[in-house]
Amino acid sequence: MRTERILIMGAAGRDFHNFNVVYRDDPDTQVVAFTATQIPGIADRHYPTALAGTAYPAGIPIVSETELERLIAEHDVDAVVFAYSDVAHETVMHAASRVLAAGADFRLLGPDRTMLRSNRPVVAVGATRTGSGKSQTTRHLAALLAARGVTPVVIRHPMPYGDLERQRVQRFASYADLDRHDTTIEEREEYEPHLDAGRVVYAGVDYEAILREAEAEADVILWDGGNNDFSFYLPDLFVVVADPLRPGDERHYHPGETNLRRADVVIINKIDAADATAIAQVGMSVRELNPGASLVTAASELALEGADIAGKRVIIVEDGPTLTHGGMHFGAGVVAARRFGAAAIVDPRPFAVGSIAEVLARYPDLESLVPAMGYGPGQIADLAATLDAAEADLVLSATPIDLTRVLTTIKPITRVRYELKQMSGPALGDLLEPIVERVRGRLVTNGA
Repeated sequence: MRTERILIMGAAGRDFHNFNVVYRDDPDTQVVAFTATQIPGIADRHYPTALAGTAYPAGIPIVSETELERLIAEHDVDAVVFAYSDVAHETVMHAASRVLAAGADFRLLGPDRTMLRSNRPVVAVGATRTGSGKSQTTRHLAALLAARGVTPVVIRHPMPYGDLERQRVQRFASYADLDRHDTTIEEREEYEPHLDAGRVVYAGVDYEAILREAEAEADVILWDGGNNDFSFYLPDLFVVVADPLRPGDERHYHPGETNLRRADVVIINKIDAADATAIAQVGMSVRELNPGASLVTAASELALEGADIAGKRVIIVEDGPTLTHGGMHFGAGVVAARRFGAAAIVDPRPFAVGSIAEVLARYPDLESLVPAMGYGPGQIADLAATLDAAEADLVLSATPIDLTRVLTTIKPITRVRYELKQMSGPALGDLLEPIVERVRGRLVTNGA
């Protein structure tokens, strides 16, 4: 039998994980290429030999997804594996149609084939869509575990946009680590709040190597599944966040529906910002698709840090992925501006430059705000120039990072912080208790 020729469609995340776990050491398959999409600047690279293994002495090319049909024909591809997330079911099938029309098989690899097992309890957090409040849920669960004397170590879904070999295993315990690893704004949005709380975060490319290092200092592995992907690790407790500001999406996005159907706990977040009909609609989806899950509701509690915004003209910076491939038209910054009495929300479009202007043109339905695009120095410079040019009194930053650490602007910056506040359902601390008891039992057995 000839070696099966595989192409993997991805976005510098699950695609690499699926390769590492399923294909890297399989003598019966050859991965001819990765295709890249969603994230700017990740194509036209190579998955390096040091990560790909001895079967790939030249590494594996990473090519734009626009080249899909050419690659299938040129490499006589047998099967294409779809390996990215937070896309509509229709988008998945359009990709499948392209692949099938080119003559190849179309595949999705499931949890049983791609989840790694840990020797520590695993609490995994996922979502039905990007921007549902998964990161704040992870922070909340980490605090609940720490309050019970348990040390969580957070492992974050990959965001390897730089030197892949250097990013094989990344450990973040301080702001100096963020600088040492040349992290982007998107990465800092996820890591900084954990560092502020004294927690260690791991990320990178090789998630088995990452897991083994994290296990050495963790009582519990806390998986923070970016881009609403399902976990890379087999969870003992799977918590999934649903967003009533986008009712119906929990049924119509991949792999958000998978997450909802597999969840042990579903949190309907943002009930303070959504209307009752939308909350009820999401609740109905939970009851129909996963009647055995524990159902919790929560609010995204807002607080300001910095100058008062009442009566001020503000230009708003919001979390980038939530607004772009997440499909939200506004976020916590817009809610905070209205709630705390800003005189006006300044439209950034007349002042936007470079890549920021391009993003705003690509997403015309966004409210008056600036996505915090910072995948490289050029985008960060464009973001700073846009904020400086805007006719506003101050910047209202609703991204989880401290913007002053990555850019300089002539305007004062007020931060919007948002944390999870449980409103109803079984207490999340109680749902974590079996995990805590397992940790205590292990510590007693080991004489700690």
